[in-house]
Amino acid sequence: MKKIGVVGLGIMGSGMAENFLKNGYELYVWNRHPEKADSLVQNGAKLCKTPKEVAEKTDVVFEVTANDVSSKQVWTANDGILAGARKDSVLIASATLSAKWTDELAKLCQDRGFTFFDMPLTGGRVAAESGNLTMLVGGDETKLEELKLTLKAIAGKVFYFGPAGHGTRYKLLLNMLQAIHMVGFGEAIKIAEASGMDIDKVSAAFVDRPGGAITTIAKTSYHNQPDPITFSVEWITKDLGYAKKLADSLDTPLLDDVLTKYRAALDSGKAQTDWTNINEG
Repeated sequence: MKKIGVVGLGIMGSGMAENFLKNGYELYVWNRHPEKADSLVQNGAKLCKTPKEVAEKTDVVFEVTANDVSSKQVWTANDGILAGARKDSVLIASATLSAKWTDELAKLCQDRGFTFFDMPLTGGRVAAESGNLTMLVGGDETKLEELKLTLKAIAGKVFYFGPAGHGTRYKLLLNMLQAIHMVGFGEAIKIAEASGMDIDKVSAAFVDRPGGAITTIAKTSYHNQPDPITFSVEWITKDLGYAKKLADSLDTPLLDDVLTKYRAALDSGKAQTDWTNINEG
């Protein structure tokens, strides 16, 4: 059984780490605030002092930090993952990052002879805690097959999109579409309210048509914000900004409007509220 490393213990990283422990893996973890690892250590994880130490002691390393800035630090610093990785290591970026940085990271790993996957996640807190994440993968498809057994500890589905960088590109497009839907749901509900309609009936019908998981999330959270939050206004705004950079010079009026709306929410002090909070007010 492979030794697993998790660098970054936010909502997703903590859930992944817990499920590796539940499935009997030897686990090494690092987090900028080490106290976040306390419960994992009590359950058998080993807390490392640096990302380098995690890479030195494990066969597979998952990086699950916040953004490009934190990702670059844990990968490329003198005490980072790349400084400690072995030639037979499998290195995985599971944070939602920009396509530009993911491509740079893939090249850094390739030049050093490391196996690298960009493997962002979807499914939110519930999927992370239940071991039912969906993994969105870019990298060597043959080597991915060799990793499937390990991924069963944390994931219910694995989607492969092509070379390194393509998993990240899909994740940015997915979050863009979901954010557009979230904003559209809120506008539809406001029109229904203004028309004197029964909002409970309207919301329930939307779950059937157009349906889908994102509609269910929007319905559940529109008037009752989740506690704890599942995904913050801060992080969806970050992801939409990365999606806009991916679009480059393409005309993207829907993305532009939604990004503007989330940035306004961020500026109004809603950074740490749930991303569904965009529909309030």
